[in-house]
Amino acid sequence: MTSVPVSSAQESSTEKPSLVRGLSLLDSVLLLVSGIIGSSIFLTAKDIAGPLPHPFWFFLVWILGGAISLCACAAFAELGSMFPDSGGQYIYLREAYGDLVAFLYGWMLFAVANGGTIAALSVAAAAYMGDIIPAISRQHVMFTAVGIAFTRAHAVGLLLILVLTYVNVFGLRWGALLQNISTWTKFTAMAGFVVLGFAIGKGHWSNFTAHAGGGLNMGLSPGQLVSALGVGLIAVFWAYDGWVYITWVAGEVKDPRRNVPRGMVLGVLAVGAIYLAMNLTYVYALPLNEVAKYETIAHAAAAALFSPGAAVWLSAMIAVSCFSAAASCTLSGSRVYLAMAQDGVFFKSMAIIHPKWRTPAFSLIGQGAWAALLTMSGRYDQLYTYVIFGMVLSYTLTVIGLFVLRWKRPDVSRPYRCTGYPWLPGFYVLVGVTWTLNTIFTRPTEAFWGATIVLAGVPGYLYWKRANRRMTAE
Repeated sequence: MTSVPVSSAQESSTEKPSLVRGLSLLDSVLLLVSGIIGSSIFLTAKDIAGPLPHPFWFFLVWILGGAISLCACAAFAELGSMFPDSGGQYIYLREAYGDLVAFLYGWMLFAVANGGTIAALSVAAAAYMGDIIPAISRQHVMFTAVGIAFTRAHAVGLLLILVLTYVNVFGLRWGALLQNISTWTKFTAMAGFVVLGFAIGKGHWSNFTAHAGGGLNMGLSPGQLVSALGVGLIAVFWAYDGWVYITWVAGEVKDPRRNVPRGMVLGVLAVGAIYLAMNLTYVYALPLNEVAKYETIAHAAAAALFSPGAAVWLSAMIAVSCFSAAASCTLSGSRVYLAMAQDGVFFKSMAIIHPKWRTPAFSLIGQGAWAALLTMSGRYDQLYTYVIFGMVLSYTLTVIGLFVLRWKRPDVSRPYRCTGYPWLPGFYVLVGVTWTLNTIFTRPTEAFWGATIVLAGVPGYLYWKRANRRMTAE
C-alpha cells in the first residue's frame, strides 16, 4: 500500500469543493433552447400580426429578431471564451464596469427576472395542465388574501418549483437529465404539431399570399413601416430572451472556451428555425387578419387545422414547454447568485458548493424559496414587465463591455473573437440603445418602476460590501 504524504492529505482535506464540468455541447444547446422556448411562441403572433398584417413582414420580423440576437451572441461568445466561469453575464459586467453594476444586474435577476420567470412558468404549466385535469384549474380558488386569489394552479406551481429545486440540488446530472427529457418531449410535440399540421391539417396555402390592402407597404409611409417593425420586434425580443442562460453555467460546461460560444450560436439558430416552423404552421392554419385576433394562437391554429378537441393535447404541449423552460432557468440562474456570494456581495451561504452533490445547494434553495414567495404574492407577471426594460439594457451594456474590455484587458486570452467586430456588436448596441430610449419615452411608468427595482439593491450592496471588508480584515 502506498502512503500519502501528510501535507498532501491536509491539502486534500482542506480543499474546497468545486462545481463539476459535466455539461456537454448538446446539453448546453438544449439548456439554451429550452430556456428560450417557454410560452411566448404560443402567444406572441397576435402582437406581430396586428401591426404587420402582411406575410412578408410578419416572417421577416422573426428572422430579424434572430439575426439581431445573433449579433449579441457573437459579442457574448467572445466574453464567454475570456471568462469561462459560472456567473456569465454577471462576470462580464464586473470585469467591464466594476462590482456595483454587476451586483445590480444580479440583484435584478434574483429579485424579479429569474424569480418571476420561474414563478410565472410554473404557474402557467400548472394552468395548462388544468385544461387536461380540471381539478387543478385556475377556476378553483383555494383562498383570497389582500385581494389576490390563490388557486389550485398556484398550489401545483409551488409543487413544481419544489420538484425543480429538489432535483437540481442533488447533482448537476440529475438537473440536466430532467431538463433534457422535458426539452426533447417539447421538441417532439412541436415537431408533431408542425408535420401533422401541413400533412393532414385543414389549412390553406393562399394564406401566405393574402395581405391587407396597400400592397407590400400596407399603405404605410416609410416611417410608419419602421415604427410597425419596431413594435413587432418588441414581442420577438421577448420570445428570444433567455439565450444568456448558457453563460451563467459556463463553469460546468466541458471545454467552455469552445462550447459556450458554439452553444449560444447553435442554440439561437435552432430557436430561430423552430419559431419559423411554428409561425408557418399558424399562417397555414389562419390568415394573418385572423391570427391578429387570437391571444392564444396555438389553440386557435390547432382547432382550425384539426378539431376543437386538439386544444387538449396542445395544452399538454404548452405545459411541458413551460415546465422545461422553468427547469432551465432554475438550473442556470442559481449560478449567478453563487458568483455574487463568492465575490462577497450576496448572502454568504449562497457561496457554498455542497461537498457531496457539488451543486450550489443554498443558492438553489434561496432561489426556489423566493420564487415560491413571488408565486404566492401573485405579482410576478406585473413585476416582470417592469424589468424587461432593465434586461435589454443589461444586454446592451454587456455588448458595450466587449469594446471596453478590448481596450481595458487586451492581454486576456480570446480563443473566440467576435465575428464582424466592430460592426455587428455596434449594430446591436445601436438597436439596444434605440429600444431602451423608446421604452423610456413610450412607457415611462414601466421604465421608472424597473429602475426603482434595480436601484433598490444599492443598500444591500453597501451592506454586503462593508460586511465583506470587515470579515476580510479579521
